Amino acid sequence: MKLAFSTLGVPGLPLPEVLRLATTYGYHGIELRAHSEEPVHTGLDLAQRADVAAEFKAAGVEVLGVAGYTRVAAPGADAPVIEELRRLLDLARDLGAPFVRVFPGGAPEQSREEADATAARRLGTAAEYAADLGVRILLETHDSHRTGADAIRILGPVGHHQVGSLWDVMHTWLGGEQPSETYAALSPTLGYVQVKDIVSAQDTTPVRLGTGVLPLTECVEVLSRHGWDGWLCWEYEKRWYEAAAPLAGLLGPGREHLARLLNESA
Repeated sequence: MKLAFSTLGVPGLPLPEVLRLATTYGYHGIELRAHSEEPVHTGLDLAQRADVAAEFKAAGVEVLGVAGYTRVAAPGADAPVIEELRRLLDLARDLGAPFVRVFPGGAPEQSREEADATAARRLGTAAEYAADLGVRILLETHDSHRTGADAIRILGPVGHHQVGSLWDVMHTWLGGEQPSETYAALSPTLGYVQVKDIVSAQDTTPVRLGTGVLPLTECVEVLSRHGWDGWLCWEYEKRWYEAAAPLAGLLGPGREHLARLLNESA
């Protein structure tokens, strides 16, 4: 498995510094948070996108994915959601990223069936466009659909290779799902896995990998046992928890912890 980290953990950090951290601490890739407050977002022109791609290539680091905030199950018209998703897909194509992350984002006023159908319809519409660009859309286990069982209710009806899943280990755990259950649900569609660690179920402040309560050992064991060889991406939510320790000082120990888990599970 290859290791990456998300720029959610280093909010606003200039790209050269992000790449320096990756190369210093031995991470193979970066998940880029696509937001206007970050250096990389959908507002970049073609020349700026080419510069970003060139910086990654020069550093020998891969762009794992573009982490967008499109909520595919949200109430409202389809057109704005699909257009936002297409902009993210264009950005990923221009950067050479294989994946675009989206959220479910269902609302309390929707029935489960309505949210599922809305998300499946929009993802199905965007799938052919994604295929033309060579980018996969990944639905993260998050918010209204936090478990693998929830996500598959959307992904099953879509039934398109360009639409897959992103396993966020915190949300599936908070949803009461065991790692083996999540893997069984998501394995046919799994793009990559977001690892993290938190203080407790009541306090989701991010902490160094291996020092919190999330079942990282079990997750890596399940993946290894089934021969899965994709990406583990550390999503350290510093942007939402300003008092959390800076990620830069944790990247080395975090990588060592993941390497140890991978060795022990081999």
